[in-house]
Amino acid sequence: MSTLERINNFKQRTKNLALKTIKLYQSLPKRDETLIVGKQLLRSSTSVAANYRAACRARSGPEFFSKISIVVEEADETLFWLEILQESGISGGTDVNLLMNEYLEVLKIVNTIRHNRKVRSEE
Repeated sequence: MSTLERINNFKQRTKNLALKTIKLYQSLPKRDETLIVGKQLLRSSTSVAANYRAACRARSGPEFFSKISIVVEEADETLFWLEILQESGISGGTDVNLLMNEYLEVLKIVNTIRHNRKVRSEE
């Protein structure tokens, strides 16, 4: 698989994750605490996909590093909000667990990308 194919596949993966997170949000009970946590979850999860796309269009190494760092932060924040949904009892079950696992994988991937970029720039 070429680099371009891997990049496009990962763009699609993060976009699909954002869409799955939107579907989870739509299924949540309509209560005050759910709306607050849910909206934070929506913001961070859609930011993962949007900022990965932006990183792919970066005009320089520093711009790429900055954008990919945002992706790392937003993926970690998304995991946090999913944990809050689960641990508070607002939502649990298979959907939340699957999303948590997927976001953890995305976090590991983008963190490795960021680390490798940082190491290369320090050489």
